[in-house]
Amino acid sequence: METIDWKNLPFGYIKTDYNLRSVFKNGKWGDIEVSSSEYIDIHIAATGLHYGQEAFEGLKAYMGKDGKIRLFRWEENAKRMISSANGVVMEPFPVEMFKEALFRVIQLNKKYVPPYGSGATLYVRPVLYGSGAEVGVKPGSEYTFIIFVTPVGPYFKGGVVPVNMIISRDVDRAAPMGTGTFKVGGNYAASMRAIVAARKGGYSNTLFLDAKEKKYIDECGPANFFGIKNNTYITPKSESILNSITNMSLIEIAESMGMKTERRMIPVSELASFEEVGACGTAAVISPIAKIFDPAENKVYEYCKGCVPGEITMKLYNKLISIQYGDEADEFGWITIVE
Repeated sequence: METIDWKNLPFGYIKTDYNLRSVFKNGKWGDIEVSSSEYIDIHIAATGLHYGQEAFEGLKAYMGKDGKIRLFRWEENAKRMISSANGVVMEPFPVEMFKEALFRVIQLNKKYVPPYGSGATLYVRPVLYGSGAEVGVKPGSEYTFIIFVTPVGPYFKGGVVPVNMIISRDVDRAAPMGTGTFKVGGNYAASMRAIVAARKGGYSNTLFLDAKEKKYIDECGPANFFGIKNNTYITPKSESILNSITNMSLIEIAESMGMKTERRMIPVSELASFEEVGACGTAAVISPIAKIFDPAENKVYEYCKGCVPGEITMKLYNKLISIQYGDEADEFGWITIVE
């Protein structure tokens, strides 16, 4: 293992020692096997390549100041992966096998868990795909589950900094009743045109609207959107956005702080009334938003003064990461120690 500069670690891929794999064939999941290879052999007619039978998850392992490794709500990731598998008609990977693979891959790569105080974490990526050969459009008969880890630095170098976003009306990430609620690769592929265009225009990311009417806020790039006003945490209710575990947790934290919470349709026009807005997800936890530009209306919505994140946003952020690292008591029962 090469010496890793933990405090200057990028948010990207670094090779670790082992990953774990299991294959579903002949009607059952095989044993979980350990591999040291970063590569896979895949059939040229695999349904994961041709028909998008693929799903993945993202979660982190955190080193506490007590030297214990913590996982945050891993059961929700396991359940969401089952939902995603069902959403694109794959064989779901059982929760107990997910747990076994998750804990084992962290234990095998324990030396790659970044130290407490570095701001870095061990990112865990489970992936499930159709590995069976089919040429007609139908589900495969074989599926492969892989779980690997890589140490990653903080999403924001130099602290949490508010970002600028642009509203996209000419690209749809997902349609109502489609695959938007599932964590499948196709949703991210569909979003890339808008995201790349936004970044070329000098924006951090794009804000997607509902595909049907273009009147309501959906996803915030690859993350969930939230807005705060009148001591209320408000996040979209939609049939085409991912059920974010981070967002779900922030709702509970907001309520524990005495805030009201609402999950409902949010019209674009309501952006003008929010005191603070942000995006939330596993990678960044919370990305405060400084400005949102709506090119159709030639209007800019501003939220941060002097590029300083909002007070409530930072309270939510600090509370969540304090629980994840074990700096505060886990009053919600979200943390599991990796023995």
